[in-house]
Amino acid sequence: MAEQEAARIGVFVCHCGSNIAGYLDMQALVDYAQTLPQVAFVQSNLYTCSEGGINEIKNAIGKHQLNRGVVASCTPRTHEPLFQGACTEAGLNPYLFQMVNIRDQCSWVHMQEKERGTAKAQDLIRMGVAKAGHLRPLSSIELEVTPGALVIGGGVAGLTTANSLANMGYEVVLVEREAQLGGLLNRLHRILPADIPAQDYLERLIQPVKQNPLIQIRTSARVESVQGYVGNFVIKVASEAGLETFKVGAVVVATGAQVLKPEGFYGYDGQRVITHLELEALQQEGRAFGGNTVFVQCVGSRMPERKYCSRTCCMTAVKNALLIKEADPQAQVTILYRDMQMYGIENEELFRRSKQRGVRYINYDPAQPPVVEADRVRVFHQLLGREVTLPAERVVLSTPLVAYPDADRISQLLRVPLDVNKFFLEGHVKLKPLDFASDGVFLCGNCRYPATIRETVSQGLGAAARAATLLSKGKMYTSGIVAEINAAACVGCQGCMDVCPYQAIDFVEDEGICRVNQVLCKGCGACSATCPSASAQLKGFTVNQILAEIDQVMAA
Repeated sequence: MAEQEAARIGVFVCHCGSNIAGYLDMQALVDYAQTLPQVAFVQSNLYTCSEGGINEIKNAIGKHQLNRGVVASCTPRTHEPLFQGACTEAGLNPYLFQMVNIRDQCSWVHMQEKERGTAKAQDLIRMGVAKAGHLRPLSSIELEVTPGALVIGGGVAGLTTANSLANMGYEVVLVEREAQLGGLLNRLHRILPADIPAQDYLERLIQPVKQNPLIQIRTSARVESVQGYVGNFVIKVASEAGLETFKVGAVVVATGAQVLKPEGFYGYDGQRVITHLELEALQQEGRAFGGNTVFVQCVGSRMPERKYCSRTCCMTAVKNALLIKEADPQAQVTILYRDMQMYGIENEELFRRSKQRGVRYINYDPAQPPVVEADRVRVFHQLLGREVTLPAERVVLSTPLVAYPDADRISQLLRVPLDVNKFFLEGHVKLKPLDFASDGVFLCGNCRYPATIRETVSQGLGAAARAATLLSKGKMYTSGIVAEINAAACVGCQGCMDVCPYQAIDFVEDEGICRVNQVLCKGCGACSATCPSASAQLKGFTVNQILAEIDQVMAA
């Protein structure tokens, strides 16, 4: 679109079912948008993001010769690419599109104030239209993609991901911190409900990986540095082979988690009072328990220091209770629980089977936790309304999976976020469950959140598929909304370098100026806000575009 061409703006107002229409006056918004300068067409949609809504945008662009688009609906964080794609299909530069968030910023926060919420939505639409009038076409940045991947972690998730990518024809570097592959699965005895030895299952995972010529395995290894950007990462790995450099197009984080050692809980000593992982080790040695065994659930989880449920503990307890009863039907097994979380029909069946085999279940109140003594466990039985005493030769504590101590280091290397519990945080729980917000980096398995083996395998396959969508392209295009620095105005103060979280700005010493690597830039705008000479500008959010919005706010 030529610079001097007059703007013809189309405004599309979304009802979002009752999400927006239930709290705002939609007809008032449509009528108001029609009065705004440069607006050539206004349409109301029930669901603008639906196939029908997308087609209406594309049809309107052609029919009404629109050269700008504004959608007033939900958050651009999740839906902007969808609407930009519709503009592209209709022949309109996708950067001539502006999104206005009247759901999060109006209907959701003013549910009881319809008039005020509607007035605020009108202000936002007016601002969006004003900015749209100043938008200019931008071009996406083309990148070559290195057709290989780094997988960090050699447990179930990492092995599954590496094998899947290699089977698709991509070279894989698999880095494992331990001396052997397999992660926690090395320390398990049997897997239920499949009822197979854990080592047999692990062997089925490891052998294809070891035999695949496209997979380079590095054990007793760690990632030392990560440079580059999506499609072109440069990774340094330290291992017994020395310090090596690999070039890959994608990175998958599958670092797993570890079982919390319950120091200070219920007299834990690793002998009589043990964890399920220690119980599994004894089972591997053929030392199945007889006598009286008491399991205590939710040890170290669902508490102020660690509020989450580890998800796998209940199923592990039921499994081990069944294995003890199978080894010795006369053994007495009691599980003290807060809530039993048995995910899926098969696991519920195991739960029922354990009761049929004589496993006892007693619900306890965390305000009155069990008391472990020398040869017994005392617990308040809520159904009986009194304390009961259970003989206990052994006590087994169900402890949660927790993040590895090096999660912070990996987070900093890859510039990816962690949640409050140090698990890695996905880009979006629904829309990008196996992607990080940083392009080209993916995640799966227990490093994301505690998961069953079946879930971990599914996530490993999913992460491989997500990485392959990138690696298969050969070339890729990144957003044109990046920063640029006007060399004529830059004074070389390097303030922009200090605030850039992506290390996307370099200082050119012989010229005395700063320069943006637009491939690394993510368009956060920190440099533009910091630059004292206003030489750093963010495309798509230039000074005149922002001022146009501010003028509309001040005019209200």
